[in-house]
Amino acid sequence: MAQLTVRELTFAYEGSYDNIFDDVSFQIDTDWKLGFTGRNGKGKTTFLNLLLGKFEYRGIIHATEKFQYFPYPVQDRSKLTAAIVEEISPDYQAWQLVRELSLLDVKEEVLARPFETLSNGEQTKVLLAALFLNDNNFLLIDEPTNHLDMKGRDIVSHYLNSKKGFILVSHDRAFLNGCVTHILSINKANIEIHRGNFSSWWDNKKLKDEFEFAENEKLKKEIKRLEKTAREKAEWSDKIEATKIGNHVYDRGAVGAQAARVMKRSKAIEHRVNIAMEEKSALLKNIDYASDLKITQLPYHKTRFLHMTEVAISYGEKTVCENFSIEINQGDRVALTGKNGCGKSSILKLIIGENITHTGEVAIGSGLKISYVSQDTSFLAGNLTDYARECAIDESLFKAILRKLDFLRIQFEKDMRDFSSGQKKKVLIARSLCEKAHLLVWDEPLNFIDVLSRIQIENLLLEYKPTILFVEHDSVFCEKIATRVCDM
Repeated sequence: MAQLTVRELTFAYEGSYDNIFDDVSFQIDTDWKLGFTGRNGKGKTTFLNLLLGKFEYRGIIHATEKFQYFPYPVQDRSKLTAAIVEEISPDYQAWQLVRELSLLDVKEEVLARPFETLSNGEQTKVLLAALFLNDNNFLLIDEPTNHLDMKGRDIVSHYLNSKKGFILVSHDRAFLNGCVTHILSINKANIEIHRGNFSSWWDNKKLKDEFEFAENEKLKKEIKRLEKTAREKAEWSDKIEATKIGNHVYDRGAVGAQAARVMKRSKAIEHRVNIAMEEKSALLKNIDYASDLKITQLPYHKTRFLHMTEVAISYGEKTVCENFSIEINQGDRVALTGKNGCGKSSILKLIIGENITHTGEVAIGSGLKISYVSQDTSFLAGNLTDYARECAIDESLFKAILRKLDFLRIQFEKDMRDFSSGQKKKVLIARSLCEKAHLLVWDEPLNFIDVLSRIQIENLLLEYKPTILFVEHDSVFCEKIATRVCDM
């Protein structure tokens, strides 16, 4: 059984004083199916790039298998899909490819089409199939779910469950549960390996965190008690020693010995304090403090916010949806679901006022203020201060929300173009939470966002119950948040 060994790995980007990894060591078997999880910006993609040999580092990374990365960088997307597959796996057998595509619910005819004409979901599946055709490869799979609808995620999760030998970066809890045997978690202080799926890792992490919190509180009380006792013993020793001075002391030697015994006890207690302090310092290093978020939604003067009746949307001669009807009332949390390409994003854009060619009735409440989170984050540039000013939101509140979503203060000075994909998405969500609106319209808000932040956002929506219409393919999130599902 081959193994991947990482020993004393230390890495920082050029010009940075902060290490991404500091003396990290672990070992994994290369037939494991590993889910890789951790906060946004903590180095998951960086670690995959280190395995691929893209950066210089200190320490040892040793593996006998060859690493391959998903998504594979297709240079010429106008080439036939079959040619792309051959580029990735030159020695594949045709029957093997057909088998893999069948497992992924992809028709063989896509091979005769230019790669760029495939849907994003089809491209994801074809690239995964091509990469798994190679023998003796260990796959590094980075966020494969971002272009997959719920059905597509189920299919790919089931497909990966039939394979072995990969590290999978994903924040979709149900997806991970369906296909991994181990969790590789990148924490605040180290990287840990857990045997089991995401749910078992999460339950174990919560138990461990609760234990460490309880131990920390117990040690705090013990340290406080011991310090008080040591202080009292030291004071008693000084008082006893002081009685040697004067004319009425019958045995100065005995008094001095008593004072020495009390002082010795004081020193012993101080030693116990130091041990307790060391034990305490070993706790809480890997605990992420996921602070609660808050939102204040504007009250609206009517119960009904909007309704759409028999709406059809077309782009040129192509109709993306038709006969679509929906009504949003105050307090609704509506999940808009359906296959990729069925017009979900187009419906949201029509609601926020974009010029979308359509037929049917669209009635938006008078004076209704909508806060919109788009799928796209590519337009984000410049620093957060300027962005807050451009969006006319409270900069202090905006940055406070980002801090709760695990942004470091140093990131406030960086250009948003240098943020990770998950951090960019958090910027859009934080902005939306700052905007004074009656209705939230969020289009795939959780793309690239880490699990802890997803849970924070879930808790926010469940506590404050804002009116929201959203598109999201994270099935756990939808089950928890939606009061109603509108399937397109």
